[in-house]
Amino acid sequence: MMKIFFFIIFLIPLIYNWLMVVISMMFLVMLFMMLNSFSYFSSHSFYFGMDMMSWGLMILTSWILFLMLLSSYKVLLKNSGKSEFLFNIIMLLLILVLVFMVNNMLLFYCFFEASLIPTLFLIYGWGYQPERLSAGFYLLFYTLFGSLPFLVGLFYIYNSSNTMLFWLIELELNGYIYLVMSLAFLFKMPMLFFHFWLPKAHVEAPISGSMILAGVLLKLGGYGLIRIFCFMYPQFWNNIIYLVIGVFSCMMVGMVCVMQVDIKSLIAYSSVAHMGMVISGIMSMNSFGILGSYILMIGHGLCSSCLFCLANIIYERSLSRSLSVNKGMLTVLPLFSLFMFMGCINNMSSPPTLNLLGEIMIILGNLSWSWLTFFFMSLGSFLSCVYSIYMYSSLNHGSLYSGLLSISNINCREYILLVLHLIPLNIAVLSVEFFVCFW
Repeated sequence: MMKIFFFIIFLIPLIYNWLMVVISMMFLVMLFMMLNSFSYFSSHSFYFGMDMMSWGLMILTSWILFLMLLSSYKVLLKNSGKSEFLFNIIMLLLILVLVFMVNNMLLFYCFFEASLIPTLFLIYGWGYQPERLSAGFYLLFYTLFGSLPFLVGLFYIYNSSNTMLFWLIELELNGYIYLVMSLAFLFKMPMLFFHFWLPKAHVEAPISGSMILAGVLLKLGGYGLIRIFCFMYPQFWNNIIYLVIGVFSCMMVGMVCVMQVDIKSLIAYSSVAHMGMVISGIMSMNSFGILGSYILMIGHGLCSSCLFCLANIIYERSLSRSLSVNKGMLTVLPLFSLFMFMGCINNMSSPPTLNLLGEIMIILGNLSWSWLTFFFMSLGSFLSCVYSIYMYSSLNHGSLYSGLLSISNINCREYILLVLHLIPLNIAVLSVEFFVCFW
């Protein structure tokens, strides 16, 4: 474990040379891919360890952070704030790696909450509008409001079992402790009715903040739910509440997406709908549902990050995120239209994509509770097709605004950025045995 931590810490002196940081982070991705010994728990120590679930999410984290640097090229070209931006990225990488490796619940809580600080700095320091102050307040208030009861639950667990290590906790929690501890992760994902901070944060965040928020930070909630369920199994009867809300959020938030006129707001609400499906899969508490949720988290992390990159490409050229202004892009940006089509078919879980596999397994897992879930989740999947096609057709068809006739085409950096999103997203479905054999 120390070789990973020291590798990331030694990136801090490189903040004055962003090219070296990019190369080092790419090397770190390769290091993660070679680390695992394909056993259930590898590189095990008393407080830190890594199984296949945390290993996959760490690769996703390193990959998204590497792509964040490619997308923030304009920030890195400026002399002011460049070193602070790189330092923020490196600290975020270190915190997220520690979250996925730690085996102690108190340390998990500390690093789980510490991930808010670099994200908040990204929104405040490099956001677009003055309203980013309000968005940062919403982000901080909602997540901390849900996490403080979790801290109380930690003290209750330690008082009852005299340990905070995940694999040593064996106790039967009452229903109230179960509810308050799970709220911390449901605020983070977020679940329907707790999601009001997410669209505000996405709209006001820079492209780097939107990528890491949608790609990795939302997945911390699902990761935490799966981790704490190893000792909360006697309280399955409470899951039906969250399962029903998760199933209905796929349908209700899908209707909200169709009414959006801001590109980033539409993608943000789309993330809420997909995370509702992840919640329902985890709460089904069977192997199909949990494995499907894990697959959907990986697929959605890459897909949503790609869509935010596409929205940023449009914003940098037209200085607007409105669907009514950015019409007819097919005539001036044909390559952009191709990538937007690829992003939309992944977002709507069209075959053969990783998201489709995850949604099918979640639906199969939810059938163990009730056959009615199949109807509502199928309707939610249909609505995801509706708003994805709505976004694609609004951007690429229609009459072009005359002020956009002279915009430039996608450059080489943006082309590489989009390709590096779509290749792992569409290639991973060919290696399904990776998810199945080591679960």
